[in-house]
Amino acid sequence: MIENTYSGKKVLVTGHTGFKGSWLSAWLLEMGAHVIGVSDSVPTEPSHFKLAKLHEKVEHFEVDIRNIEQLQRVIELKNPEFVFHLAAQSLVNVSFEQPISTLYTNMLGSANLLESLRFQKKPCTLVVITSDKCYDNVEKVWGYRENDRLGGKDLYSASKGCAELVISAYVNSFFAESESKVRIAVGRAGNVIGGGDWAKGRILPDCVRAWSQNMDVDIRSLNATRPWQHVLEPLSGYLSLGSQLSKDPSLHGEPFNFGPSSQQNFTVQELIEIFSKYWGSVKWRDVSSKTKHPKEAKLLKLNCDKALQILKWRPTLSFEETVRMTAEWYKQYYLNPKSDINDFTNRQIKDYVKLSKQRGNAWAQE
Repeated sequence: MIENTYSGKKVLVTGHTGFKGSWLSAWLLEMGAHVIGVSDSVPTEPSHFKLAKLHEKVEHFEVDIRNIEQLQRVIELKNPEFVFHLAAQSLVNVSFEQPISTLYTNMLGSANLLESLRFQKKPCTLVVITSDKCYDNVEKVWGYRENDRLGGKDLYSASKGCAELVISAYVNSFFAESESKVRIAVGRAGNVIGGGDWAKGRILPDCVRAWSQNMDVDIRSLNATRPWQHVLEPLSGYLSLGSQLSKDPSLHGEPFNFGPSSQQNFTVQELIEIFSKYWGSVKWRDVSSKTKHPKEAKLLKLNCDKALQILKWRPTLSFEETVRMTAEWYKQYYLNPKSDINDFTNRQIKDYVKLSKQRGNAWAQE
């Protein structure tokens, strides 16, 4: 069970104040890890990081990953045994407004972390999280494999593809020798949903902000299809990858896709309709043809056979369960303002682990 890997270990999470980073930090704390966080800010208000009181439990360093001197000082000071790199500019729409900053953060930030670990004297396992958008998406229907071409027609995708090239170059240039103390692997996932995401321009955060005030929400790209998954699904993959990488040197330098089953690609409209079953009254407008916005791919699928065959990892939740868990978290927050969000977050983590164990997922077994 992955809990045995991380209990009592020093784990550095970059981007721990963000949506995925805060859920990962909460899960690691639940497993008994000593979590060290690196982030330049708390990116949203409200914030899952604050609501779950993670600022009271994580050793927090306010560091911009573009500042290599500060990043190096933290790593030299703490000597983490595991690192999960999630710090990034993670919004496609922001990349159109801030292209240079997006490139600096996603590409140079990853390079800074790798450079900071290059002279590590103690064993360290690094899992770098990029994105499913690192692939040159020609909207093929059978899903992208890890050896498919990287690229992208927009700056966000390019920044993730460039980050992958930097990671590969560092692995082969500086971490390839047998005496290297650092093992590195890459996790690719995308279109994650779950409670506590308030990023602007993402479908469900935009919806719950509007619906909590009984307002309409404008929906673009209503027929776009995505591999929606609950935030705990890829996190279980990252944790499983880190655990196995620390024991198996053959995984060094390997990328892995973490996504839902191939049958779980649903449109934006289907996502909203199922969410409304658990939320209640909703109001929305289709503005697909009325507003100008950056061109978005209509189809994006991942092939996760490699994770299944090598890591014995597979997703746990159905699409309905994914949406239900997400809606329940947001309802807990909006309808019970005095509730303990940290407790509810941990309860969802425990329920997810229990269900994964019941369904025979290898990472959840004793």
